[in-house]
Amino acid sequence: MKKYSNLGELLVEYRRINKISQIDFAALLEVDIRTILRWEKNETLIKPEKEEEISNLTFIPHQVIRNLNTTKPIHTYYDFSLRKYSLSPLFKNLPKSSWIKESIDSIHDNTRPIQSEKDLENIIRYTQLQGDSLKTISKQMIREAARIFPELNLIVTDINGNYAGHSLYFPLTLKTYQKIKNQKLMENELTINDLVDYKNQSPPVFYCHSITADCNENFFVIIGTVLKFYRDYPLHENYIYALITSRYDSYEMSNSLGVELIWEDFDQQQKLDLKVPPRLYEGNFSKFLK
Repeated sequence: MKKYSNLGELLVEYRRINKISQIDFAALLEVDIRTILRWEKNETLIKPEKEEEISNLTFIPHQVIRNLNTTKPIHTYYDFSLRKYSLSPLFKNLPKSSWIKESIDSIHDNTRPIQSEKDLENIIRYTQLQGDSLKTISKQMIREAARIFPELNLIVTDINGNYAGHSLYFPLTLKTYQKIKNQKLMENELTINDLVDYKNQSPPVFYCHSITADCNENFFVIIGTVLKFYRDYPLHENYIYALITSRYDSYEMSNSLGVELIWEDFDQQQKLDLKVPPRLYEGNFSKFLK
């Protein structure tokens, strides 16, 4: 994560990463270019009603913009590729899994099932941000998974109800998952015909597409909600959890939760120019949750 001390340097960095000129940025926001210049030079603040529009356009979390859009900015660490922020270098890393386990039963009122088209668009937008073309961005696939498996297809929101992260799971047929495990099928090739009502299959396959949040506090909430489902699952160990990830922090969390590394694909890493190789993890959380 990079430390930002004011809103101007955040906006300049956003334009640099996305190769957007000041003129184009002004056009997208329907403001005069002089307004962009003043924002980037920290000569004027953004009006409160414009904050949400900028957040929606840039996909920068609302809280990051609020922290910096003030006469006394709150220095904030932010990673554009992960869409994640922190207020301190001490809290940039994921929370310890033991802390999550101890707080599973805490009340989390800022998670809800995936419901709206906006929810789907935010999930797809986040997936595209990762630059991993192996991940599906099929709106039809996500919509159907959310319909038949609302328990783990969740949105986490910030204090104002804005998108702050999600959990996306595909309940797959055993046949489909074996193809993925044997590297005969890629996730981006999945269709709704590969989905199944997990209650009608033994063992059910809970394939995690992604689980993310804009800060560790919200990540703590969403993964705690997910782990509570597994802890209370009536068949206990009789399920398969699986995840293909190319995020370094997902590696760390998977290892701490006790699931097994099945394979890692260095050819795909080179082909897709990923920072780390895609890895398949498989198992269940029975030992961790005891």
